[in-house]
Amino acid sequence: MTAPSAPSAPSAPSTPSTSSTPSVEVERYELSEARRYTFELERRDFIRLFGGGLVVMVAASDLLAQESGRQRTQGRGDTPDLAAWLHIDETGRVQVSTGKVEIGQNIRTSLSQTVADELRVPMASITMVMADTDKTPYDAGTFGSQTTPRMAPQLAKAAATAREMLIDQAATRWQVDRGTLTARDGKIVANDGRTLTYGELTKGQALSGTIPASPAVEPPAKWRLRGTPMKKVDGRDFVTGRHQYTPDITRPGMLFGRIVRPDGYGGTLVSVDDAKARGMTGVTVVRDGDFLGVVAPTERAAARAVSAIQATWNVPAEQPSSETIYDYLKKNPDRTAQPAAVETIQIPAGARMFEASYRIPYIAHTPLEPRAAVAEWQDGKVTVWTGTQRPFGVRTELAEAFRIPEDRVRVIVPDMGSGYGGKHTGEAAIEAARLAKAAGKPVKLVWTRAEEFAWAYFRPAGVIDIKSAVDASGRIVAWAFDNWNSGTSGIQTPYDIALKPTIFHASKTPLRQGSYRALAATANHYAREMHMDEMARALGVDAVEFRITHLKEERLRNVLNAVAQTIGWPKPSAAGRSLGIACGTEKAGYVATAAEVSRAAKGFKVERIVIAFECGAIVNPDGLKNQVEGSVVQGLGGALFEAIDFADGRLRNGSMEQYRVPRFQDVPIIETILLDRRDIPSAGAGESSMIAVAPAIGSAVRGLGKVDTALPVRLVASSA
Repeated sequence: MTAPSAPSAPSAPSTPSTSSTPSVEVERYELSEARRYTFELERRDFIRLFGGGLVVMVAASDLLAQESGRQRTQGRGDTPDLAAWLHIDETGRVQVSTGKVEIGQNIRTSLSQTVADELRVPMASITMVMADTDKTPYDAGTFGSQTTPRMAPQLAKAAATAREMLIDQAATRWQVDRGTLTARDGKIVANDGRTLTYGELTKGQALSGTIPASPAVEPPAKWRLRGTPMKKVDGRDFVTGRHQYTPDITRPGMLFGRIVRPDGYGGTLVSVDDAKARGMTGVTVVRDGDFLGVVAPTERAAARAVSAIQATWNVPAEQPSSETIYDYLKKNPDRTAQPAAVETIQIPAGARMFEASYRIPYIAHTPLEPRAAVAEWQDGKVTVWTGTQRPFGVRTELAEAFRIPEDRVRVIVPDMGSGYGGKHTGEAAIEAARLAKAAGKPVKLVWTRAEEFAWAYFRPAGVIDIKSAVDASGRIVAWAFDNWNSGTSGIQTPYDIALKPTIFHASKTPLRQGSYRALAATANHYAREMHMDEMARALGVDAVEFRITHLKEERLRNVLNAVAQTIGWPKPSAAGRSLGIACGTEKAGYVATAAEVSRAAKGFKVERIVIAFECGAIVNPDGLKNQVEGSVVQGLGGALFEAIDFADGRLRNGSMEQYRVPRFQDVPIIETILLDRRDIPSAGAGESSMIAVAPAIGSAVRGLGKVDTALPVRLVASSA
């Protein structure tokens, strides 16, 4: 078994184009690493599984930490088979299947609205079966704000197809023109008053048919349930504690597992003294190469057993630290990537030059629910309940780790307590499955908060250098943007600039890194918008007007104007306060954010945030508002507090006491403006609404004095 603890470098993306058109595709930039667990396969198991003869095995590509997940070419989730998506039983209840995951973003509700609206049934009749690899169509994962723009239309097509099939069946049964029939409230209604319920028509049998390429899906102008603030499906279960998350799952005869972790990143196991642990009642010690864990009757017993094991690890010396990471990223390119030269720009005569370097730290996801899994083996098949954004990807990881076919792996994802891009990988699932295989019983493994901090992956750190030039008329004539390691999402400027070379430089990374909410768009927007603010201030022009002058995109102009008007730009609400503003676009969402800050004993305090957001046609305005406000709160963390502190291969702030996230006292007044565009297809919201929070705060703080170019935002010198 191999268990590489040392993170490896990101794989290379293609060099971004210089087009100013915002990309709505899932980001291709991926951050991968060597497979963390590949367990030894006993010869007798090999023969039993594959029989005699010559067997050639080709491992699938590693599916580990990556920015937006990876599209697979087999078993795609857009199958035209209607029965794969929707079933109506004899009572008229509708079961809808999707591989998407409910992570707290309320997608279960908006997808139910979509189906109920097209099928003409009450919301209460919809049951969503989600993220079960044995019961739902293949899905690449829940990431990139793609559920609303991609899955909702797929389910709408399925529901519309079913609706029309039911009308056809009723017309055949009654021998009438189908044009005299309508679908309403789970029934087919004839002009003469006759009715047939959907259950009577189907008699519980599967609706057999193919979803056409262009079914009769209702346009947004005719939506009935979509566009209304429907209450959260199963909301009462969540607020009363009835809902079961992965850490709540129990199985008959279940045991509890814990893992012995290395002393530092890159650590390899040298020696183990596990005699005391093996002497404990009911404890099993499991070692497979560098994998070392225990199984015990209770969580407390498992923790005691881990503490009793004396393990010696070899941790590489001279690893980078928080203080040296930015130089390290620029000096250590990923040799597997295509090298990219730093762009130079020719400055027109008489133009004014601006130059700055912005530093982006690693930050942690800190989900409410840490990684957890319950694994159970039966008859050579493993079932794992776990919190992941990629159930089918984790199924592949499990199959690779244990060298079994994917049809002998089932992954079930209970609605989970957040992910923020941090749960693409299946470490906990694989660890629990290995322990369960050794114990011969179901095993539950729940990572501690310290493990979540230290052994999950982080948002990539990065350095972003910008060089720009403005001519005598106040027009930006040149813009060179170089990003080391942060990523390509949101890297292209939306501003109308003739010369704008934009380059991403892949770097080696000393820490595990991967997806984070909004991906690299948070870093790229922070650097770009802070630089726009710096130029506007130096030129003595209004920051909003400066942006408007360089914007051709109407949707971005609309949100910028809306937020400026609401915040009362450019005047703050009280003396001693300052306003800042920022805008941007990502994943087909358009956002502008304004912040009002005041002086405080520790520098400044955020008093008010106004955000204007537009993502096309709104499916559930209440759910959207919650998503946007949640993005603002999470954005406060990266703007004000969050940064991983590390040295010598170890974290120095790997606990909730040391690692600061927003608290209730940190949350300012938040005013949300939602622009509903029924003429534009719906886009996702959970990521793009976050991207302008940090630069809005940073530019507001700049009104109080000099601001450091590194996140979190720091006032380094107050103005008089």
